[in-house]
Amino acid sequence: MRRNPVRRIDQPASWQRAKEQFASVVQERDSLKAELANTRQQRDDAISALRELLAARRAVIEAKAEVAALRRQHAIERARAAQRDPATPLH
Repeated sequence: MRRNPVRRIDQPASWQRAKEQFASVVQERDSLKAELANTRQQRDDAISALRELLAARRAVIEAKAEVAALRRQHAIERARAAQRDPATPLH
């Protein structure tokens, strides 16, 4: 009973398999790099869109605040214009 049987290695075939596996790994790496670059571009586009939405939302909030201030000012001016002149009689 032999514990370590002698195996003959086909060196040219082994090198060919190693080269094929290496080429496969390199191709997978390049594919993953391209996918990562695409994902990063999508992320950057999404962040840019979110920043635009936030800027638009801030502009809406500021516009609403300005409209409210103008309405208050207009109401004050109408109230002042509607005040009764004490010199004029009530009847």
